[in-house]
Amino acid sequence: MQRRTFLQVSLAAGTLGWVLPAWSQTARPRDSRLLILIALQGGNDGLNTLIPFADPNYRALRPNLAIHRDQIVKLTEQEGLHPQLAPLLKIWDARELALVRGLGYPAPNLSHFRSMDIWETASGSDEYLASGWLDRAFAAHPRAGAGHIDGLVVGGDEAGALRGGHASVITLANLAQFQRQVQRLGAPLSASPAPPSLRHLVELENGIRRAAGQLQSGQRLQTAFPDSPFGRSIRTACEIIANRSRIGLSMVHLSLGGFDTHVQQGPTQARRLKELAAGLLSLRNALQELDAWNDSLILTYSEFGRRPQQNANGGTDHGTASVQFVLGGRVKGGLHGTAPNLADLDGNGNPRHTLDFRSLYATVLERWWGMESQAVLGGRFSILSML
Repeated sequence: MQRRTFLQVSLAAGTLGWVLPAWSQTARPRDSRLLILIALQGGNDGLNTLIPFADPNYRALRPNLAIHRDQIVKLTEQEGLHPQLAPLLKIWDARELALVRGLGYPAPNLSHFRSMDIWETASGSDEYLASGWLDRAFAAHPRAGAGHIDGLVVGGDEAGALRGGHASVITLANLAQFQRQVQRLGAPLSASPAPPSLRHLVELENGIRRAAGQLQSGQRLQTAFPDSPFGRSIRTACEIIANRSRIGLSMVHLSLGGFDTHVQQGPTQARRLKELAAGLLSLRNALQELDAWNDSLILTYSEFGRRPQQNANGGTDHGTASVQFVLGGRVKGGLHGTAPNLADLDGNGNPRHTLDFRSLYATVLERWWGMESQAVLGGRFSILSML
């Protein structure tokens, strides 16, 4: 098996997975700082998330979809949050929430699959990369050691930014179910010689069993989590984060879907943002309970934003530049980046991005983990002051 080749073993339709690189006996040199990525799948509408209520173009483009000014959670005299994001005001007031505006990339692609691929590989719109940006970062900064877990994917079976074969990744939906499933793995080979491929598979299964042994939940969390798939994913992630010092965990991936709001966006996005706000608040509370809030950085991403002008179905179509959330005990809260100019739309009626999304990644790599970012991202991108 070549160095970059990997296998994934899965049970019960994606509830358990383990991506084990051929050279997985080598761990990576990172401290205890954790990155938590949250994918807002479908393309979240940034203009009704962080609302430029003082801009007359906002209401002109959305006569029926614009949020009423009296309902907006005002952050400044020009911008404010969707009313369902009001719970985040507690984190904003603590200066631990940053909102990064105008994020996008040149020659944007409006396909869900392709644009998400661009975000997760940190590629240009005209290039195709086989590895995720975090997989390349971890490959560039190895360390000696064994038994670590680079990444955890909860509630999905895609490695995303960790795909590529250099990172050890566990995917699961429920920790207790994961523990039950792995008991069936790792049966020893018979004394007779076995094909190398079979022997390698058993070694992978034994690797999963060893990982499962490290993921025993050692702390009963007092934090109340939302009773929703997203809330349950957060609970599972926090149960595993409780073991972070033992497993060397560097990154957790969560996802919240339902943001493709072509029709009746108002109530649909309101439900999704309410779920997001409740989940983020519970995640902060749990990380504080685990004494991990100051060593955690939470970052949302979405494949694109939505078009500024509402459509005939009470929704918005695929757009470009949007806003993302950054949270953590070390985050320098506030508004970062420049809001798109709604009076200067492109030929498709979309806003022009004001900040390359790879600046977010460069900031994570350099300011959060102390890694050089240019080789990983294929270029030099500005570093934000949020850290």
